[in-house]
Amino acid sequence: MSETNRRDFIKYTAATGMGFWVAGTQTWAQIADQKTPNEKVNFACIGVTGKGDSDSSHAAEVGNVVAICDINESALDRKARALPNARKFTDFRKLFDEMGKDFDAITVSIPDHNHAVASMMGIKNKKAVYCQKPMCHYIAEARAVRLAAAEAGVATQMGNQGSAENGLRAGVEAIQAGAIGNVHSVHVWTNRPIWPQAPKILDRPMGDEKPENLNWDAWLGPAPYRPYVKNYTNSSGQTFRNVYQPFNWRGWWDWGTGALGDMACHTANLPFRALKLYEVYPTAVQAKSGIVNFETYPSWASAVIDFPARGDMPAVKLHWYEGQIEQDDGSRLHNWPPGELFYGQKVATSGSLMVGDKGVMYSPDDYGAEWFLLPENKYKNYKKPEPTLPRSQGGGDVWMKKELVAAIKGGPPAYSNFNYAGKLTEAILLGNVAIRAGVQHPLEYDAENMKFTNWPEANQFLGREYRKGYSL
Repeated sequence: MSETNRRDFIKYTAATGMGFWVAGTQTWAQIADQKTPNEKVNFACIGVTGKGDSDSSHAAEVGNVVAICDINESALDRKARALPNARKFTDFRKLFDEMGKDFDAITVSIPDHNHAVASMMGIKNKKAVYCQKPMCHYIAEARAVRLAAAEAGVATQMGNQGSAENGLRAGVEAIQAGAIGNVHSVHVWTNRPIWPQAPKILDRPMGDEKPENLNWDAWLGPAPYRPYVKNYTNSSGQTFRNVYQPFNWRGWWDWGTGALGDMACHTANLPFRALKLYEVYPTAVQAKSGIVNFETYPSWASAVIDFPARGDMPAVKLHWYEGQIEQDDGSRLHNWPPGELFYGQKVATSGSLMVGDKGVMYSPDDYGAEWFLLPENKYKNYKKPEPTLPRSQGGGDVWMKKELVAAIKGGPPAYSNFNYAGKLTEAILLGNVAIRAGVQHPLEYDAENMKFTNWPEANQFLGREYRKGYSL
């Protein structure tokens, strides 16, 4: 391809969010590994604990890590032993101020409420961005970051690792080839929450003394200020350790996106791609849940998100299920899809179902990499269609970074680039808005103008005011 045509092709595929490399040209791996004037991409890694530990290690595999940032100085020092040439920071704003000219890309592997601010800082500084899922904490953020990335023309990738799995791509092809006919409903569920939230925690703990090695202000970021807390004992005498950090922030409205935000970017990824739901915006959402409180996500929740028709694909209802529902006798029942949809198969603790007028695709896998068609006797001789999507050479989490590096070097957009991932994140977070609104009727959504037309009280949950010192 000529350079001009190649640029136009990349621009077009980036706009559609479904970039692929045409036959006969270089693969993602070849582009990522090729020698260039600047042979390796220089990364600054924001967050190096938890998922950030592996993300920064992967960045070191596919490029040079020149800076690392984490609010926990002890964890930062541990990572520095593996990356001795990287400068250390505890505030990503200072990282940009002092080293903004020294790196090409950032990884963002920090709590959800900081994703948008860090990613937007990268985009505005013309850096490629790899951000963990969900892309943002609020719908307004997802929209703003997606549009800013497209305008800036930077390479992007969201870290929902199933996107790199060839099994997921084969599932997309099977659905789009008509394996189960027209799909009208999708069911997605999870074993989350696996952290303490309602009904175990319903109110705000009192503050504790902050550890000296912790930059608590930077951890709070754009969220409203509150004192640091380590352990918490509720009114029933239950004690929860590390109630905010390093993981349990997921169950708090101010910082996490709950079970839905944590897992649906994985488990809903296969149906969202296969059914081309990224081509449209949702039109309505309805939710029911356990008692909603001001601090933490409810003990269980279900949501239904309505999508209109896409070309010859009919309208779809996406059903979400999380948590366990307490029964009158005190027992708890898994919040799962109707049993008959599984055709006698064992229900996985997390997965997805696409229900068509000819059959069902069942993925008992968080990432959509494994799937089969039901009923089994009908599909025992089923042959997958010829591949139409690119295949990764190896797959896995590190492959997500290789795709980003390939995009930086002029290859196709990464498969979970922000144009796609932003749409996925927006749709998922719509479920959280409905849960938080606490009403039992459908909320009609005008996505173009980002507002609810029949329940404007819910509009307050589409975004937030940022604490001083943080903004988009």
